[in-house]
Amino acid sequence: MKWRREGISEPAVGESNVLVLALLALIAGAGSGLIAAVFRLGLERADHWRDMLISLGHDQPLIGFVLVVAGCAAAVALAAWLVRRFSPQASGSGIPQVEAALSGDLPPAPSQIVTVKFAGGLLAIGAGMALGREGPSVQMGAVVAHMLGKWFHCSWPDRRTLLAAGAGAGLAVAFNAPIAGAIFVLEELVRRFETRIAVAALAASSTAILISRLFLGDAPDFQVTVSTQAATATGPLPYAVAAVWPLYLALGIVEGVGASLYSRAILGAMSLAARLGDRWPVEMQAAAIGALIGVIGWFVPGLIGGGDEITQRLLASSSVTAIIPFAFLVRFGLGAVCYAAHTPGGLFAPLFVLGAQLGFICGALCQVIFPDLGIDPAAFAVVGMAAFFTGVVQAPITGIVLVTEMTAAFTTLLPMLAACFVAMVVVNLLRTAPIYDSLRESVIKAGRLSS
Repeated sequence: MKWRREGISEPAVGESNVLVLALLALIAGAGSGLIAAVFRLGLERADHWRDMLISLGHDQPLIGFVLVVAGCAAAVALAAWLVRRFSPQASGSGIPQVEAALSGDLPPAPSQIVTVKFAGGLLAIGAGMALGREGPSVQMGAVVAHMLGKWFHCSWPDRRTLLAAGAGAGLAVAFNAPIAGAIFVLEELVRRFETRIAVAALAASSTAILISRLFLGDAPDFQVTVSTQAATATGPLPYAVAAVWPLYLALGIVEGVGASLYSRAILGAMSLAARLGDRWPVEMQAAAIGALIGVIGWFVPGLIGGGDEITQRLLASSSVTAIIPFAFLVRFGLGAVCYAAHTPGGLFAPLFVLGAQLGFICGALCQVIFPDLGIDPAAFAVVGMAAFFTGVVQAPITGIVLVTEMTAAFTTLLPMLAACFVAMVVVNLLRTAPIYDSLRESVIKAGRLSS
């Protein structure tokens, strides 16, 4: 039964006209953009401090190792405690919670979730958890926009529209991708085209990006380096020749199988964490995962964290190809384990890491097998990001537009289309549900049990 039908009254004010709604969406986008930009800057500083502490710790190996592992464990445990104690809805990505609120299955999150999501996200992701910044940004943006609607005494339909628009604004800032933010609202959050929501989403994303770029700049998140026989250079990737197209279709198969396995790994890790809940409190589980992060970070600091630096190295063709399969396996397991820790953090950034790694591996193999085709593994990495995202989230348009905006690799649009099409077919043949559908069901069940 929908929460609005269980005694929660509607405001007396009717739906506003489109112009008023657009103006409110512009304001909501500015607020969401500011919070998401500050959150992103905070994570950059946290990553810098973590790397610096690990580097300094190696001067005193024994003491340094203990302090790094204990520090990561304490930070992740504190993040889990904040969520459990003050706002259980802040656990995980936040996108399933937003979807449940939009569908009316759960009430919108309260305002205190912004503080818990912000602080908990800085602690968990800053400690090196393999989680993305976009989940907290989406949920915080949604809550800010919904609060604005309440302040202006908007009706539920208008507050719902603002909530969706604020969520899209948060995603836009998380990846500096304004168009993808608006598309994400229509394709994933509401799953249909509504004129009022489209107008609000575009308005919120535009002002969110305007505000965020004052802090973050306007360059794409990733710079793609094109490999040539003589050298490497930053610039547009070449268009794929016809002979390479079957290889991109094959890449879609590989990415689709990988995406299906990853979705199952996430759900399996969450199920295991739930079964351990009676014996291991949430904070103890989180501390154990944080300690694991500290150990990995001590030996291979480049493998922990959200993963942007890993993706950038792949797109710049500066990674050692021989170690990429090992890094893929580590990140694959780490992403699933970290998401089960009940701390704030999203899935998108880790998905892009895995997709880029798998794509680069396939591209490097094809380059060796077909040396005359002029294959650039970086192009396969870009396409792999979109295909893996599509296989897990099953929102192909969002994935294609998001990766294109993040990399400015417009010449890979057609290969992305082909690979994402195949990835969608594969995950459906493997009967793999969209990850946020499965997570939303868990969120709704947990919310009803606690009410």
